Amino acid sequence: MHRPSAVKPSLPRRLALGAAALSLLAASVFSQGGMADAANTTGLAVTDKEVTVGQLHSATGTMAISETGAIQAERLAIEQINAEGGVLGRQIKIIQEDGASDWPTFAEKAKKLLEADKVAAVFGCWTSASRKAVLPIFEKDNGLLYYPTFYEGLEQSKNVFYTGQEATQQILSALDWLAKEKGAKTFYLVGSDYIWPRTSMKIARKHIENVLHGEVVGEEYYPLGGTQFGSLTNKIKLKKPDVVFAAVVGGSNVAFYKQLKAAGINSSKQTLMTLSVTEDEMLGIGGENMAGFYSSMKYFQTLDNDNNKKFVEAFKAKYGKDAVIGDVTQAAYLGPLLWKMAVEKAGSFDVDKVVAASPGLELKTAPEGYVKVHDNHHLWSRSRIGQVQPDGTFKVVHESADLIEPNPFPKGYQ
Repeated sequence: MHRPSAVKPSLPRRLALGAAALSLLAASVFSQGGMADAANTTGLAVTDKEVTVGQLHSATGTMAISETGAIQAERLAIEQINAEGGVLGRQIKIIQEDGASDWPTFAEKAKKLLEADKVAAVFGCWTSASRKAVLPIFEKDNGLLYYPTFYEGLEQSKNVFYTGQEATQQILSALDWLAKEKGAKTFYLVGSDYIWPRTSMKIARKHIENVLHGEVVGEEYYPLGGTQFGSLTNKIKLKKPDVVFAAVVGGSNVAFYKQLKAAGINSSKQTLMTLSVTEDEMLGIGGENMAGFYSSMKYFQTLDNDNNKKFVEAFKAKYGKDAVIGDVTQAAYLGPLLWKMAVEKAGSFDVDKVVAASPGLELKTAPEGYVKVHDNHHLWSRSRIGQVQPDGTFKVVHESADLIEPNPFPKGYQ
């Protein structure tokens, strides 16, 4: 029996049906997690299931003593984010590079992460020298860096978020406390020989002389990684300053404080304030070599708040009961959390959109208590003074009443 052939739809009708099918397919893909192009229009390493970020710290060399904690904290934050579903439905993959305490190596690795690996963000650096080495690359390639270390300020970049303190939040508040609580009038400045200590002490000198009307009776700088401080201890004994104001960094701290103690310079005879020793460095120094001295930071592991208790518990569960958490470690932990918040607010991994979404973000779960992102890409935070205990922990002896607004370009200090 002859059956009539099916009537074929017209060409316009067939095109319309095809377009409808494609639209349904696209909707189906979106419902299963979304297409990468919807969240990423910049060629970054983003797929439907994964987003790749970079870590760039010193895992070796003299700065490893300080930067290992930052590596651990960033990994903990990313692990927690992934466990909660990731970012825009994507799991975070990490590519880790070692800056090896060498600034040209930092620059080389930054270029690789941005240009070859196409990472969506980088969490990294510690010293200002390493940050200055990579900054031109991040600005040229429009990359995104979350930098966790307290630093000298005098910088602001569209491509960097600074999760540590700048000078007005750390240095000036520490000097004011020393003048008020210790009656300090004379200061001996000492630091490692690179940009952060030198610039920090330049700021400190101006504040001591112009605001506190005190006197700098000595100023010394030593090579990064240096271990010979014998002549310095003799000069400190000779000058007898009210305060030794120190910005010695990395592994040099171990020799510095052991030699001070061996020379009889301890807290019963000398007030010392450090800008660079956290719980991380105390592991190498030993509490017995610094007991009674002071440190100016925004975070100490002993902070008594619910956010910090949860953070410390999680950190020790992952890295061992003897693990310690310092200021930069905590600030490094904030980086991935703030990046996730900005990405999800922007609905995109696009760097320009993430940057635009960041000012005003509030992180109420920060271990330090609470932080807010300023328009200048720094964080509002409190200043704190901790006194070293014999077991290597810090007792918080001062905390600013309010959050301090970040001011990386303070008038009269440049």
